[in-house]
Amino acid sequence: MPHLQTRSVQAHGLDAFLAVRRRTEELAAPLSPEDQTVQSMPDASPTKWHLAHTTWFFETFVLRPHASGYQPFDPAFEYLFNSYYEAVGPRHPRPQRGLITRPGVEEVLSYRRHVTDAMKDFLSSDHNVQGLVELGLHHEQQHQELILMDIKHALSMNPLRPAYRPARMQALQSPESLAWREFEGGLVETGHDGQGFAFDNEGPRHRSWLDAFAIAMRPVNCGEYLAFIEDGGYRRAEFWLSAGWDCVNSRGWEAPLYWEKRNGVWRVFTLSGLEPVDPSRPVCHVSAFEAAAFAKWSGKRLPREAEWEVASEVLQGKGEVWEWTASPYVAYPGYREPAGAVGEYNGKFMASQMVLRGGCGATPEDHVRPTYRNFFPPDARWMFGGIRLAEDLR
Repeated sequence: MPHLQTRSVQAHGLDAFLAVRRRTEELAAPLSPEDQTVQSMPDASPTKWHLAHTTWFFETFVLRPHASGYQPFDPAFEYLFNSYYEAVGPRHPRPQRGLITRPGVEEVLSYRRHVTDAMKDFLSSDHNVQGLVELGLHHEQQHQELILMDIKHALSMNPLRPAYRPARMQALQSPESLAWREFEGGLVETGHDGQGFAFDNEGPRHRSWLDAFAIAMRPVNCGEYLAFIEDGGYRRAEFWLSAGWDCVNSRGWEAPLYWEKRNGVWRVFTLSGLEPVDPSRPVCHVSAFEAAAFAKWSGKRLPREAEWEVASEVLQGKGEVWEWTASPYVAYPGYREPAGAVGEYNGKFMASQMVLRGGCGATPEDHVRPTYRNFFPPDARWMFGGIRLAEDLR
């Protein structure tokens, strides 16, 4: 998840604050207390933890230091639901979040109400921390996407394949042919320009040189990826980076995460349960290794993130799946880590992670912007990651 930045911005009103808080609780509402406590993998978090952690953010960074007379709901929650790395005192290990069976869901919801009520009073008073409030809202929206990512993985581990939500009736469509757009390249500017909200890893604006390239107008669809599978894509080492080939063999990869073959028919686990694979839909839940292998099999490559950003205004299918790029996740030239308490939450440029661009069906609408940088390890598959192809023009 991208780390965060504060800046002087127009204050979000109380209605906007309450709408974000309400949306988080709506996403959790279909889940039982047992659903909300389970942690199915070390990198995922229980829904209950997301509910509490987003509340911890407002309590820690807004109410405790800035709201006169604020009384914390429970001092122990500062430790239990803290996630920034350099906190005072020990940090609860992420892989053990599912062991926090107490407090229960009802107490966590009481914690949310306590903090939300205090924030209502705070937002009705004069204050000078608009940037922190907006930061907290965007942070909570990120966790809304994580709630869906993480519970999908947890439910997929259940042999009954339970659905999170009812199926949405969608007519199957004929796949469109893959069109391309060419760009001359040259010296370009990318990165956030400082107008409006952005996470700190989106800036500063800087210049890059691009050689001429072409980029696919839409993401790779399931039908195209099925052709890769049927051509022995998961059995042919020549398409894979060595670390990716190790994953194929050690983890038994044969298809994207959540795909399974029954009686010769491919089906995919979705938030609405098992469904037939739709050849026209963008392929999803592939790792960067799988994306790169498919690109090599196709005789193409993955786009670099600067190419993706330059082309983003004309691309189709943006926001359907996160799109892997060929770019490692590093700081832009001129990046400076923000100072102060929230600075502990920033500057976490982690080694061996790759950038994804765009957004997905679970991404809040205002987070789907050209400069947004998501990032994950190249073997990660539980997020909604897909593929868009590019190629060099000579």
